[in-house]
Amino acid sequence: MTNVRQDAWTQDEDLLLAEVVLRHIREGGTQLQAFEEVGRRLSRTAAACGFRWNSYVRKQYQEAIELAKKQRKEKRKHEKSPLKEEREGERVKVTWQDVIAFLQSSQQSFAHYQHIADENRALKRDMEQLQQMVTKLQMEKEQLQKELNTMKEDYQTLMGIMERARKMVVLEEEEQAKKMKFQMDRNGNLEKLEK
Repeated sequence: MTNVRQDAWTQDEDLLLAEVVLRHIREGGTQLQAFEEVGRRLSRTAAACGFRWNSYVRKQYQEAIELAKKQRKEKRKHEKSPLKEEREGERVKVTWQDVIAFLQSSQQSFAHYQHIADENRALKRDMEQLQQMVTKLQMEKEQLQKELNTMKEDYQTLMGIMERARKMVVLEEEEQAKKMKFQMDRNGNLEKLEK
């Protein structure tokens, strides 16, 4: 593992940072990629390079940044055509290899998009099936919830009936106990006497 430098930046390092970042801007890369490249070359972290760029170096290269952005825009204009072009004044020269390469690339792109479209249709079918299943499960849940509520009500009613029956039995037993009297016979045994 290499040691990460934390010493002060030199003018040469600032220049290298500016050159790499401007090249990435021109070529359509990201600043993060530029910071990583400079970090590898200078044994510094990408974060340190980004901080140095944003806090100090960028301010010195505003015009160069604008120029690099314009160059990137021009480059993109020329790259928009799928065929490779060689400009000769006003005429554009296109070779058969360019046409064949373009057609092959178009065929591959079409096949790729067709594959994506097929996957998309399959995912839509799956999603519709899942939606139907969710709807069905929600209906079942509502039905089960109704049944559960009915069972709870029946249970509460049954418990009320049981409690009333228990109280009635207790009252009857108490009344029976009040009505019963016992006496002892000659042998010392208890005898129940009815009122």
